[in-house]
Amino acid sequence: MAVASAAWKKDPPGPHILVSWKPLYESRRDHITPIARVIQEYGDITLCRLGHVRFYFLNHPDYFQEILVNKHKFMRKDVYFNFLSLVLGNGLLTSEGDFHLRQRRMIQPAFHRERIRGYGESMVRCALALRETWRDGQDLNMATEMMGLTLAIVGKALFNSDVAVEARKVQQALEIILPMDMRYLPPLGWLMRRLPLPSNYRFKQAVRELDEILFRMIEEHRRSGDQGDLLSMLLEAQDEEDGAGMTDRQIRDEALTLFLAGHESTALAITWTWYLLSQHPEVEAKFHQELDEVFQGREPTADDYARLTYTRWVLAESMRLYPPVYINGREALEDTTLGGYTIPKGAQIIYSSYVTQRDPRFFPHPERFDPERWRPEIAEKRHKFAYIPFGAGRRLCIGEPFAWMEGVLVLATLGQRWQARLDPAHSVGLDPRITLRPRNGMPMSLHRRPGAP
Repeated sequence: MAVASAAWKKDPPGPHILVSWKPLYESRRDHITPIARVIQEYGDITLCRLGHVRFYFLNHPDYFQEILVNKHKFMRKDVYFNFLSLVLGNGLLTSEGDFHLRQRRMIQPAFHRERIRGYGESMVRCALALRETWRDGQDLNMATEMMGLTLAIVGKALFNSDVAVEARKVQQALEIILPMDMRYLPPLGWLMRRLPLPSNYRFKQAVRELDEILFRMIEEHRRSGDQGDLLSMLLEAQDEEDGAGMTDRQIRDEALTLFLAGHESTALAITWTWYLLSQHPEVEAKFHQELDEVFQGREPTADDYARLTYTRWVLAESMRLYPPVYINGREALEDTTLGGYTIPKGAQIIYSSYVTQRDPRFFPHPERFDPERWRPEIAEKRHKFAYIPFGAGRRLCIGEPFAWMEGVLVLATLGQRWQARLDPAHSVGLDPRITLRPRNGMPMSLHRRPGAP
């Protein structure tokens, strides 16, 4: 356990109360830089105050294990998830307590191994269809391309529906919703939501458009009967303890959570991987070598997933450097202790996988893109909670197996034929909102690999 220098001090070090508003104010525009700066200056557990609210910034795997596993009963999702609940309702990502456990039990069968493999075939088919539309020398925004692809995959694999016609509406809705995240947070979030601002109207309209898509799918599934997909399972699911099913609103919340989370975060992970491959030709060469050895010129299938070891390392290393869900938090439900300090009830606990996964104590030469660090003999020596792109503990992302398979198969299917090169005039930057997007997209050019099928 990472222990403070003196046991059971009341407060850890941090900025003086009169200036501690500054990093929190800055974080309304950039969630990463001020947190990293405060942690670097004050240590692995740092206190900032904003009015009467205490924010504890954490940066050590021991602390993550404490709040996510050992003391999870004393924690709930932090105030940031109040914003997400405006969009996702009371789904798996935002719900708490017994209700969350009940919903997770009902949804878990949709992510059993055999079902995941079935989804894999849809992933490959969608990726094959996209790669046929690409042309040698074509310029495109890889972030947009991957968003569209993963949207098609989640629509087909989870809802057995072609949502290509809805992709534009969904992406436009997200572009309206995502920038509102910090504006709706305490201490003035409640007021900002009630003001008659054009941005508030656009936000509500965007959520209504997402609702229309999901409720249309629910109604279509009711009329057509079982389709063997996730939405059908949600309609039929019954709690094993009381036999009750979900209301339409609960189905909507869970479906929208999986619908949005299932394409946004995976699309970003793949986009950042294309960027990193374009900047590291030696890694790209090993990646292509594996694809050639595994596929032998034929089209990929879901059965190839287990053989794409290096491709998985590449994706894992990409998510280390650019975790799509790069910041998270908890709220203390009662007074507790952490690292030798008292954490009072109501305190907000913030941690960033982006910051910790670039810490040289846990990842030597942290800025280096090195998939070899995921060799089993190296990875097994690392603290389990030093790498948490999907969370950990009881709130571990239920869709993690789906995301791994999707990321690996999409990269392999597209990479078998295509290389991507970053526009040399483009400066890559971070746009940290709900997820870690590339600022101004990822403009790249396509080049067909010599001898590719």
